[in-house]
Amino acid sequence: MLLSYIKTLAIVHMLLGYIFITSGLIVNFFMFCSCIIWPFSRSLYRRVNKYLAYSIWSQMVFLAEWWSGSEVEVVAPPEDLKYYGKEHGLVVMNHKYDIDWLAGWVLAERCGLLGSTKVYVKDSLRYVPVIGWSWHFTEALFLKRNIEKDKKIIKEQLAELTDYPPDLKVWILLFAEGTRFTEKKRLVSNEVARKKGLPELKHHLLPRTKGFTLSMYALKGIMPVCYNCILGFKDEGAAPTLSNILNGKKTVSQLVVRRLPLTDVPDDEEGASNWLIHRYKEMDDIYDEFTKKGEFSGHVSKLPRRKYDLFVWCFWAILLCTPLFYYVGKAFIFGSMYLQIGVIVALFTVSLIVRMMVGVTQIERGSAYGKKNREKKED
Repeated sequence: MLLSYIKTLAIVHMLLGYIFITSGLIVNFFMFCSCIIWPFSRSLYRRVNKYLAYSIWSQMVFLAEWWSGSEVEVVAPPEDLKYYGKEHGLVVMNHKYDIDWLAGWVLAERCGLLGSTKVYVKDSLRYVPVIGWSWHFTEALFLKRNIEKDKKIIKEQLAELTDYPPDLKVWILLFAEGTRFTEKKRLVSNEVARKKGLPELKHHLLPRTKGFTLSMYALKGIMPVCYNCILGFKDEGAAPTLSNILNGKKTVSQLVVRRLPLTDVPDDEEGASNWLIHRYKEMDDIYDEFTKKGEFSGHVSKLPRRKYDLFVWCFWAILLCTPLFYYVGKAFIFGSMYLQIGVIVALFTVSLIVRMMVGVTQIERGSAYGKKNREKKED
């Protein structure tokens, strides 16, 4: 099909990148301006930034849902669906794929919570334009990988949830493995597990429990549940990479969602740590069944797509592409050679940024599991 071919063209990817980066920087500016609201009304500030953040993040969901036609099937008890989007939740998800974060965003979008999601990320990402800056203004949890400093950050940030408007629900995403899965990292992870007498996992890494246990001190009594999510991509779709999404290739995934009360998590650090490790062993067993059957067992629901992400992308595309086509066309028809060279350099720069964004999501770019700890011991 002609449309499928068009979606693979580099010039089209440059156009998508131009829309995302330019609109993102515009929104970042408005987010910065919204800081003037903070001293007078934190509630209003958070509402404003929920919608501003949505106008950036929804463009990635648009690529998954409308551009590539990808599908996320939810495997969960039907009686749990009524709670989605109606309560605060800690989302603990496996980290096996390049675009598992995007599947999480698709679920959040369909539950009406995309703009009010939070994530645990390393502190250096707050300085990355567009996404990093939007996380900063929406109060993401930036961790410094220093236990004492992170303990203070988590305690203070999560305590702010009590100050949120009752109707503004929040999901906090935690990839407890700390890095994307590779077989090499799994072998290192299982070596650690054997030394500590912990269960060895076939398809996941042993979770790093510190962030989870520190969060429990602040979340209990504020956040009622943990949404334990297990993601698997079916063979019937394209490989789960951002490159395939950009090329308009459909991926098909299933997401097991287990709604677990946080009251079940022990109050002490060791107990909370063991609780998380046992959940990961259960996740590993469930995923093992997926590898054999090609699908998860349980009730499958297709949460309906909302069209807001499509409308947002169309708005930015019309707003930003109309002047772009006018001035680029004018530059090549009437402009000097230097102006034409400048346009070509600008297009090349956008193309390079898009490639860098795709590269960041690739599994091999993840951090090395346990590398820092081993280096310290060798010193």
